[in-house]
Amino acid sequence: MKLNSTLSYILRATGFGILIAIILLVLFPDLRSSNGVSIDLFKGQNKKPKPVSYSLAVARAAPAVVNIYSETLETVNQYQSMPVQRVKLGSGVIMDSNGYILTNYHVIRNANLITVVMSDSTRLSAELIGTDVHTDLAVLKVQASNLPVIPVDDNLTPLVGDVVLAIGNPLNLGQTITQGIISATGRTGLSSTSYREFLQMDAAINDGNSGGALVNSNGDLVGITTAQFKRSNPQVNVQGIFFAVPYQLAKKVMRSLISNGRVIRGWLGVSSNTYSRMFNGFIIDSVTANSPADSAGLQKNDVVTKIADLNISSINQALDIVAETAPGETLDFTVLRDNKVIIVSVVIREFR
Repeated sequence: MKLNSTLSYILRATGFGILIAIILLVLFPDLRSSNGVSIDLFKGQNKKPKPVSYSLAVARAAPAVVNIYSETLETVNQYQSMPVQRVKLGSGVIMDSNGYILTNYHVIRNANLITVVMSDSTRLSAELIGTDVHTDLAVLKVQASNLPVIPVDDNLTPLVGDVVLAIGNPLNLGQTITQGIISATGRTGLSSTSYREFLQMDAAINDGNSGGALVNSNGDLVGITTAQFKRSNPQVNVQGIFFAVPYQLAKKVMRSLISNGRVIRGWLGVSSNTYSRMFNGFIIDSVTANSPADSAGLQKNDVVTKIADLNISSINQALDIVAETAPGETLDFTVLRDNKVIIVSVVIREFR
């Protein structure tokens, strides 16, 4: 019994002492550290939060972004005996360890000599594999192996608001990173012919950035940077509107260029700017003469609700279906005409 009383007294005294110590440390912060020994319980409250950084994303992606110098011989006028050498600056993205590089078509257009400078300053001559004017893309090949490849995620879907980083060589200053967000997204099929279908972002790109990588905060490729929005009136100052070719589209174009030297697209021959939510289809505004649509009997004001038994949710989706159909194949169009549903079979031809 006496032993129990002694233990109870010791425990009460110890607890009281700890309580007093905590109160003193709270009231007198200087007591928290003595002779270089700190008490982590309180020190943690004063730690700075880690700064937000995208350094890991840059470390993953930057080695696969290269500088591209395209040289062109131009004759300024008919009286000049010697042509003038022009050097155009751009960027590129290594897509394959054996030397396939994606860049913009306008970076290497009419080039007589293309030189690629790797992130380690290695200089290599590049062969042009193919170009696609409609998406402003080109594929180059260098004779090298075990090259750093840009990280990709085939399941990635870019969303408005995603943080993105543009990597390139603006104005030949050296590899530079700019940061922004995706401002708007377009579709990712083979039928894009204008910038309104591409990714729009506010990560700054300048001359020399073209053909570089647009990556997310993990370093995965989101797109190929391609252009800055410009107004016809030079006095209008436009800021924060830049464009990139979506990765999924760029990948399809690259595969086609490597396989065929060009991009083979299906062609229908109609134009439309109206999607009817009442009928769940797009309304044909006009039909090109002697086009596949004209030959099959599609007409102005027809409402296309299905293509190959697929419900049409947008004009862009319909154009993608056609564009990705091999020339010579037949597509069945479900059409609403004069309040009647008819099926029109169209033999797709190649887009020229």
